[in-house]
Amino acid sequence: MLYASDISKAYSERTLFGGLNLSMAAGDRIALIGANGSGKTTLLDILAGETLPDSGSISGRRSTTVGYLKQEPGSFAGRSLLEEVLNADWEVVDLSGRIADARDALSSTTDPAEQRELMDRLARLDEELEAAGGADRDHEAKAILSGLGFKDSDFSRGMLEFSGGWIMRAELARLLFRNPDVLLLDEPTNHLDLEANLWFEKYLSSFTGGVVITSHDRAFLNQVATRILAIEPGEVVHHHGNYDDYLLARERALEVKQAAAARQEREIQRQMRFVERFRYKATKARQVQSRLKQLEKIDIIELPRATRKVNYSFPEPPRSGSDIIRLDRVDKSYGDNVVYSGLNLTLERGDRVALVGPNGAGKSTLLKILAGVLPIEKGERRLGHNVVTAYYAQHVLDLLHPDNTALEELQEAAPSESEQSLRTILGGFLFSGDDILKPISVLSGGEKARMALAKLLLQPSNFLLMDEPTNHLDITSREILADALGDYQGSICLVTHDRTLIRQVANKIIEIDGGLPRVYPGDYDGYLYRKQQEAEAKPASPADDSNPGSTPEKASTRGRSRRPLSAREEEERALSRKARQLASRIDEIGAAITEREAVTSELEAMFANPEQFDDRSQLEDTGQRYQMLKEEEQSLWDEWERLSLEAEDVDRTLVALKGS
Repeated sequence: MLYASDISKAYSERTLFGGLNLSMAAGDRIALIGANGSGKTTLLDILAGETLPDSGSISGRRSTTVGYLKQEPGSFAGRSLLEEVLNADWEVVDLSGRIADARDALSSTTDPAEQRELMDRLARLDEELEAAGGADRDHEAKAILSGLGFKDSDFSRGMLEFSGGWIMRAELARLLFRNPDVLLLDEPTNHLDLEANLWFEKYLSSFTGGVVITSHDRAFLNQVATRILAIEPGEVVHHHGNYDDYLLARERALEVKQAAAARQEREIQRQMRFVERFRYKATKARQVQSRLKQLEKIDIIELPRATRKVNYSFPEPPRSGSDIIRLDRVDKSYGDNVVYSGLNLTLERGDRVALVGPNGAGKSTLLKILAGVLPIEKGERRLGHNVVTAYYAQHVLDLLHPDNTALEELQEAAPSESEQSLRTILGGFLFSGDDILKPISVLSGGEKARMALAKLLLQPSNFLLMDEPTNHLDITSREILADALGDYQGSICLVTHDRTLIRQVANKIIEIDGGLPRVYPGDYDGYLYRKQQEAEAKPASPADDSNPGSTPEKASTRGRSRRPLSAREEEERALSRKARQLASRIDEIGAAITEREAVTSELEAMFANPEQFDDRSQLEDTGQRYQMLKEEEQSLWDEWERLSLEAEDVDRTLVALKGS
């Protein structure tokens, strides 16, 4: 479908990539990854034909159509949302125009021969329109818009009424509705909430064309990608599998490379010891020169820099009371739109809360109320004893002083910290060497975001509130943020669509829907499990007193002996039953593994003495049996590991439920 052959691109003296090859087939979903500034967007521009490579070529089938989603939206003609999406399918729009022209011509002619010709043309055009999906266009466009989070009432709204994030969703909807053969998607998840992300994952998983996509959402890449194209320092790496598969492969490759580099270093040292020992002996001059020439020819193995976990030494915050914040009977509206009415919520010391829910449910509004940056109409917001808040949102990037260097910015925020300590913290946020002396004004969006995060975490706060902190951050920077939040000693409440960050940080999930918060103690996977259980659970049917098989005495006995279970008790009962089932199966697997290990050990002892076998065929049969047992053993271990992890999640959720 699309081919890149030996392409390279450089700006000034900096080479982004060279010798890059890419072959895309239908069904390929290629994740394009690399650090900020590595050339991902440039490569997408080249694949889309909007930028020429310095060398190499791009080719594809003549009929292949390419759709390109950039990080900035295209122009809109001022139509309604639905009209803009419908008009994105140029082929159907052209066919509809030609049909309208033919009908106009037919209504104005009286020539029988011309009428027959126009009727034939209309029949052909109608067939082409039907083949292009013209009859179902409205339904398909609305389905895509709904999947991306638009409401039915949005379809007739003009494009000028939408904010920037919603305009980007509309741009994505236009592209998906066009249904090109190849999708080039540059950060499409930046403006999608969790629900829209999940819908988009399913859409791409069933998309029959080819996809090249960049995203900083690790969970999204793991669900979508079938191949990885990584632009790494000095090389371009291809890998089949998702993002986590690539990381494992890179780790194994790094281990191999480290071992090879160590062997090479030992060989170089051995050769150099010979050179140093005999450099000034005339009888060894020829051998010394030969060794030096050999050393010059060695292609030195350069190990890639690996992102390492940094332990942060942030100021120890003051200890707060047990209650961090309490909202009592809070009302909040925007005009006629009531977001919260009589809201009650308490967060406690040690809570690390992720606010989740559909777009427009009021997550950011609640976060702003908690942060004290949004007034309320009614009710009370009470901070706990000794609570010091810190609030991160996109506006904090504008509070950075453009003329300050990165180091100066932190020195102003924490004048009592030593320069070495600040340099260490900056290094943890990927500012090293001369980077710390760059003025804020020349930093990229991602660098400014990292700078603002470092500055915020240096404040001696004990309650951190964060609104979409991963915006503008690449995957490496997001891992650094997760590390920093892991070392933060206060309580946290955040809104983010990055599921990986939620998994790494949150110990409590609060779901917002319909203006009501629902608290789920435990981590994000526990929350998803409980949501799945709720969806699968059927409501208990009320007792039917008219059942002829039930006597009044029995019915009254049941009524006296058992009270209805609460929702929490029902959930605990279901989880306990699940835990017992998992424990039973895990025990069965353990026994099966033990049996197979005993047999394989016996066979290995036999293989050590081949004379025990009567003939070659018996040896081969035993070998096949051994191989089969080892495969079964591995399969059982895989199942044991999967069920053990699931059992741990269930146990964690049960403990959290009983303790809440």
